[in-house]
Amino acid sequence: MEWKGLLNLQAMMFLLIGAGVLLKKKKVITPEGRRVLTDLIVDLILPCNIIGAFCTPFDKAMLVSGLQIFMVSVILQLFCMSISGWCYSRVPKSQRMILQYGTVCSNAGFLGNPVAEGLYGSLGLLYASIYLIPQRIVMWSAGISYFTESPKKKEVAKKVLKHPCIIAVEIGIVLMVTQLPLPVFLEKAVRSLGGCTTAITMLFIGTVLADAGFHHMVTKTTVIYSFIRLVAIPAVVLAGCLFFHADPVVTGIAVVLAAMPAGSTTAILAAKYHGDEKFATQCIVLTTLLSVGALPLWCMALNRFL
Repeated sequence: MEWKGLLNLQAMMFLLIGAGVLLKKKKVITPEGRRVLTDLIVDLILPCNIIGAFCTPFDKAMLVSGLQIFMVSVILQLFCMSISGWCYSRVPKSQRMILQYGTVCSNAGFLGNPVAEGLYGSLGLLYASIYLIPQRIVMWSAGISYFTESPKKKEVAKKVLKHPCIIAVEIGIVLMVTQLPLPVFLEKAVRSLGGCTTAITMLFIGTVLADAGFHHMVTKTTVIYSFIRLVAIPAVVLAGCLFFHADPVVTGIAVVLAAMPAGSTTAILAAKYHGDEKFATQCIVLTTLLSVGALPLWCMALNRFL
């Protein structure tokens, strides 16, 4: 794999975060502006990004070849949801919801495709796209439920189903399965807005980090979470794939994507639903920093076992 490409991606993320820190320090982005930015990301930019991600070629050959990686991803999502329920039982609620979401949802949606393509070429990109389908669905269904509060489960379900990102997932699935093309002007508008996701999200994280600071980033809680996110989860995936004799390419893609850092949407949703957004940002930044070393180590492990 061209590690230069991966390092460039990581460097770009930190550069954008740094720009956000500077804009916040210079008061270009005010607290009121940050709240508007949060709503803009959740209600418009992310839904467009999701719909664009689902607009991909889909046929029977792709379904057959990707079934195995799809099942691995489904099982992994179920596993992550189950462990997120008890791993953080002693953590304060404002942080627990963040750790639960961050355990279920990684940053594979952003870093996953280029890493997979660098490792396995076009086949890796195809498998990564299929692998991400269950995560995209879970992150905007079960994932949203970690942040919502309601006395009745029905009311929580209503909130989740009415969420713009859930509606975007539903639209995306229909477009992918039916292969109905969007009008050219609409597709360009959707992809243009969706293409802003990384830049705007990283800028937002930078504004939060400007207030949160780096001095409390390395704590017992964030270190334990980083271990779970970057070591434990991909180790379980590797063990499971080896036990069931999964295809080597499927195993490689699944392990690498499972070893991705915390998803950048963690901080966005924490801000949107009054969670501890500073803590969320610290988790994102710490796991992203550690992933610079963790990803090459996992690739070395794959070369040894496969």
